[in-house]
Amino acid sequence: MIVTPTVLPEVLLIEPKIFGDARGFFYESYNRRALRDATGIDADFVQDNHSRSAKNVLRGLHYQLAQAQGKLVRAVAGSVFDVAVDIRKQSPNFGRWVGAELSAENKKMMWVPPGFAHGFLVLSDYAEFLYKTTDDYAPQHERAILWNDPAIGVQWPLAGEPLLSAKDQTAPLLKDAEVFP
Repeated sequence: MIVTPTVLPEVLLIEPKIFGDARGFFYESYNRRALRDATGIDADFVQDNHSRSAKNVLRGLHYQLAQAQGKLVRAVAGSVFDVAVDIRKQSPNFGRWVGAELSAENKKMMWVPPGFAHGFLVLSDYAEFLYKTTDDYAPQHERAILWNDPAIGVQWPLAGEPLLSAKDQTAPLLKDAEVFP
């Protein structure tokens, strides 16, 4: 696997080794030992999530304060622009973001550690997105930050308005959100 650090050192882009020929391809989408050896991350994943979304759906920026989740994410159909935002108040990178295209074609994954908000925008007609999480979903601890908060300044590759949930439409700005110490 190829591991590429991003401008936020804790957020990593991960490319699996792909074995392909005229019949198709094979790759290990997750191997705990290989991930640990390549990144130092020895995560205990407890839940897998799978979503399907239409073009221009924007989900995020989401996180859980208690039961904070690390996420290993990838697109298995279509393409998304995936974003992580550092929301650890004491971090020198507080409020900074990183984004990358994850697609079924490029097979890249992103590691989003606890302490980061996460979101994605669907670029293709639809996308299926998988999350491996290090803690259970806990709706009572779920929080969100407004997707277009100017203080964060995510440059979403979007023409027009995104399709948002009611929760994401009314999420607070970073300055008003509960964040990690």
